[in-house]
Amino acid sequence: MDTRYTSIARHRVRGAVRPVAIAIVAIIAALAAAAWLLIVRPYQQQMRLDAGGAPAVSAAAKAPTQAAPANVQAMDVNQLLAEASKALKEQRLLAPAGNNAFEFYLRVLAKQPDNPVATSALRETFPYAASDAEQVVNSRDLNEAQREIELLAKADPTNYTLTILRSKLDAQRKLASQQQQQAQDQEKAAQLAAQRAATEKQEAAKQAEQQQAQLAAEQAKAKQQRLEQQQQAAAQEKAQPVAAPVASAETADAVLLKAANPSYPTAALRAGQAGWVVVGFTVTAEGRTSDVHVVDAQPRHVFDRSAIEAVSRYRFKPAMRDGVAVESTKQQKIEFSTGR
Repeated sequence: MDTRYTSIARHRVRGAVRPVAIAIVAIIAALAAAAWLLIVRPYQQQMRLDAGGAPAVSAAAKAPTQAAPANVQAMDVNQLLAEASKALKEQRLLAPAGNNAFEFYLRVLAKQPDNPVATSALRETFPYAASDAEQVVNSRDLNEAQREIELLAKADPTNYTLTILRSKLDAQRKLASQQQQQAQDQEKAAQLAAQRAATEKQEAAKQAEQQQAQLAAEQAKAKQQRLEQQQQAAAQEKAQPVAAPVASAETADAVLLKAANPSYPTAALRAGQAGWVVVGFTVTAEGRTSDVHVVDAQPRHVFDRSAIEAVSRYRFKPAMRDGVAVESTKQQKIEFSTGR
């Protein structure tokens, strides 16, 4: 066989293969570039959170609330991935509702179930998103926490972290319910105490008013009796002839023959309250007391009535002037003590 012919054939084959190889390499390079631009680069950007670390605080706390794009339903996969990438950069993993990375990724998977970017992103960011949800639970934003946990469950329904988050959420709900019940009980107790205090105050004021009215009526009655007795005595003196003075006639002050113990007021006795009352009164010519009234007392209006009733039962040997029984005035201090 002619070696020249073989060499020429080989050269021709090589010349034919070279364009094909170049075309294949070009296609592979184009595919690699497209993969880098459409898959790898967006994924790396999505994963670059705080220099590769987990968010320090929840996305709801860091990022301001933003309204979701108006045309989310009409977005294609690439647009949804772009919105998800933007949400990741702004650390909006789970919040706000409708405008967060997880919801955008889930929409991507709804349109393209095998999308590698969305699948990987949800898997890699799940721990960080769960941490955000836990912080929301701890802050007792219970409705928001429930929404975020449900969103996590759509991404990975079998993840054990969901069990922990739900347990913490239930515990916070029970604690919030207990605290709310305690607050209601305390408020109700305070209202009942205020009503009871107001009722007691009204009753005490009414009782004091009644006692004062009764005391005033008794004093007025005693004064009227004293005036009548004075008028009767004046009429008797005018009707009787003036007796000749007797040098040996008796002259003396009224002498107490029979005293009466005052009754201790029930309320003051229960309260252990003590005091005294100075009572002024008139001793009639018959040895009885009239015009019994309070001169001074400490405390006022507590023992007055008991003191007046006691003195009203006193009996005296009347004062004598020149052998004749006459009216006289006296004062008596009555002590009230729980130890008597």
